[in-house]
Amino acid sequence: MKFQLTITLNAAGATFPFPLIDKWRVEYNKIHSDVQLNYQSIGSGAGIKLHTTKSIDFAASDAPLQPAEAGNASGTLHIPETIGAVTISYNLPGIAKGLKLTGQVIANIFSGNITKWNDKMITDLNPDLNLPNQQIAVAHRADGSGTTFVFTSYLSKVSPDWQTKVGHGKTVPWPLGIGGQGNAGVAGIVKSTPYSIGYVELAYVMQNNMTYAFVQNADGTAFVEPTLDTIAADAASASANLPSPDGDWSKVSIVNEPGNNSYPISSFTYLLVYKDLSQVKGMTQDKAKAVIDFINWAIHDGQQFSTSLLYVPLPDPVVKLDEQGLSEIQYSGGAVPEFGPIAALVLAIAVISIIVLSAKTGLRLMPKY
Repeated sequence: MKFQLTITLNAAGATFPFPLIDKWRVEYNKIHSDVQLNYQSIGSGAGIKLHTTKSIDFAASDAPLQPAEAGNASGTLHIPETIGAVTISYNLPGIAKGLKLTGQVIANIFSGNITKWNDKMITDLNPDLNLPNQQIAVAHRADGSGTTFVFTSYLSKVSPDWQTKVGHGKTVPWPLGIGGQGNAGVAGIVKSTPYSIGYVELAYVMQNNMTYAFVQNADGTAFVEPTLDTIAADAASASANLPSPDGDWSKVSIVNEPGNNSYPISSFTYLLVYKDLSQVKGMTQDKAKAVIDFINWAIHDGQQFSTSLLYVPLPDPVVKLDEQGLSEIQYSGGAVPEFGPIAALVLAIAVISIIVLSAKTGLRLMPKY
């Protein structure tokens, strides 16, 4: 697909998938030099606000739209783009990765019920570590965040006390701690603050050479390291039971899924795009084509860049669901040329016509060798 003028796609939202989206920006432009992606990594909450006001071509969010948000952004499609993990990152001088933590202990740390690293609840889980008599410095997100939504959804599942007193969401009333902007902000606080702990997406942890905890699985049988395999294991059972792209995604969650090898703080992250793109400010039919083509490339060819950045490629059932969503996108009530059900029908008719013609005339569709 080529355009007469360079098209700039404006998108914004989650920091969680930013390393992958930024890679897509570069790789897609190599094969489509006439399309530039401008993605602002400003947090899921801010991205959803811009999507709601129809100020960007599409948004990214780790949190699916909640009912009130969906009501204000009617006609939104959820397009899962990748799968990642939220790590429990810490800065304990002299102690490498592998600190063992349960969900209840994590909830107690972030609620302020555990304040010292040598608290008995932590030392009982880590008898081989010499944990210091130091105050725990807690770091959390200061902005509206899908990563926060995932993390607090997990804490709400494993701790009834957390669910009652704090709850889950893109923003919550944190009982204590230091706030940072984006995953990069929290990563920066943890890396520069001795005896600190925070929650950070796995790609940021690896890029910054940070330490992270092994978290007890939902079955209570093992402490699991966040890896591509354990994240995929957590997502596997949820992939076959997802809503339609235009359905209600508010209850979709893959945190704390059963399985001995399932890392319990994992999540889909989504692209949010309107079913009728003509309602987006500044949208043209050519730009609508480019939006669909980019997303279609991202869920297919773009998945090859996932693993090197520590994201899990989409399972086939999720890709098929995304394809369904893209086929439904319209512009001013009609299918976008080259895409959607009408375009697919035209292509099918053309193929059938060629087959019928070949049968009547003896025309070969393929060379004879």
